[in-house]
Amino acid sequence: MRAVVQRVARSKVEVENQLVGQIDKGLMVLLGVGQDDTTKDIDYMVDKIVNLRIFEDQDDKMNLSLLDVGGQLLVVSQFTLFGDCRKGRRPGFSEAARPDMADDFYQKFVDKARAMGVDTHTGKFRSHMMVELVNDGPVTLLIDSKKNF
Repeated sequence: MRAVVQRVARSKVEVENQLVGQIDKGLMVLLGVGQDDTTKDIDYMVDKIVNLRIFEDQDDKMNLSLLDVGGQLLVVSQFTLFGDCRKGRRPGFSEAARPDMADDFYQKFVDKARAMGVDTHTGKFRSHMMVELVNDGPVTLLIDSKKNF
């Protein structure tokens, strides 16, 4: 699995001009599922993301997690995180999971985050989404469950 994690003051997702997900202070996560991912990847990613110490403490040091600050999570599926741009000008997506697997893993990620007590919101799988966010910091991190970066 791959994720782009952004610390946000607020974020929202619309599908066909309808609001489907919205958060205030928290993390906006673009989440991609790879064809070789397993449930261990889900466990790793949820644990890593909700426990990342990227919120400031009283000394203005990034020392607090999403759980520590009671922040919200907005998770948006994004298969293009597995786009391979090394050859030519058109990305290849052969490493991305098939839609049925990706949707299942995406839902399991969301369910696990909620089970950990995180107020979790989502986009709409396999939809054209309009995503807005106010990046706080800015703080943006890339996470790969295979630890490729």
